Amino acid sequence: MEASYILPLKRAVPYIRLYKNKVFVVKIGGAVLRKPEVLEGVAEDITVLHQLGVSVVVVHGGGPQATELSRQLGHEPTVVAGRRVTGDRDLEIAKMVYAGKVNLDLTSAIEAQGTRAVGLSGSDASFMRARRRARSAPPGHDEAVDWGHVGDVEAIDPGILHHLLGGGYVPVICSLCTDGQGGVLNVNADTVATAVATSLHAEKLLFLSDTNGLLDDPRDPESTLSYVTPADIDARKKSGKIAGGMLPKIDACLAAVQRGVRRTHILPGLRPHALLLEVFTNEGIGTMILGTEESRVYESEELPDEEAGPEGGGGGGA
Repeated sequence: MEASYILPLKRAVPYIRLYKNKVFVVKIGGAVLRKPEVLEGVAEDITVLHQLGVSVVVVHGGGPQATELSRQLGHEPTVVAGRRVTGDRDLEIAKMVYAGKVNLDLTSAIEAQGTRAVGLSGSDASFMRARRRARSAPPGHDEAVDWGHVGDVEAIDPGILHHLLGGGYVPVICSLCTDGQGGVLNVNADTVATAVATSLHAEKLLFLSDTNGLLDDPRDPESTLSYVTPADIDARKKSGKIAGGMLPKIDACLAAVQRGVRRTHILPGLRPHALLLEVFTNEGIGTMILGTEESRVYESEELPDEEAGPEGGGGGGA
């Protein structure tokens, strides 16, 4: 083996030890899954994590695919503050896209890498129940919105997830939930990922997005912040630097770290092997979101030297 490969592998060893038998929840945005070559690369990364002993649970979106099908059917979707209003027709399209095409394509891509995957919705074994969202005004809006068949997660019974993980499977979850009365509700996939990660006491929650992470300057795609704290996020919200579709993602990250998930990450999912680069390198590749207590620990850590392990800090991989 060439020396150029040996050094990166040596540097990854401490992370491999640290994360073996831990749970990672990986949320994959619909925009990331549109290109077959990107889908294949993400499936490869998930398989590498799985083979290294990490218990991986996947949650996926499908917004762009749902929008595309809606327009093909002559129906223009409504999105407010990064969240989709779900009328009767929108819900039928969501069922076809989220629980159908996107879930099947992703599950099949993981299976093609030799890893057993099982597609799920919240209605399977009733493991995730939601309540219909009341008419309300989203952040930054004065008028209340009728969200239709949109739900907010009310309860999770992770028994089926533990069963699948114990059997060596990768659960692949779409963001449709049961209302407990025979109905189906569309839930924001970032919110589902947070609820799943919290219920499983996950070590990490990682969002694969079509952005480069949280940007210092929203107009500069290369201004990725390596990490942010709750205080940083509050200030950026007030200044308008966090808006649109990034808002629910950041809120999901904050909710996760406040409920016990150690660290959350927003990654450039269109970049090859972003997942592995974030997890197994000190420098990382996206933005890490820390809770208040974890921020104090992280900021007090010394920057690692070349051979330092994952406790050294200084990058997204820790």
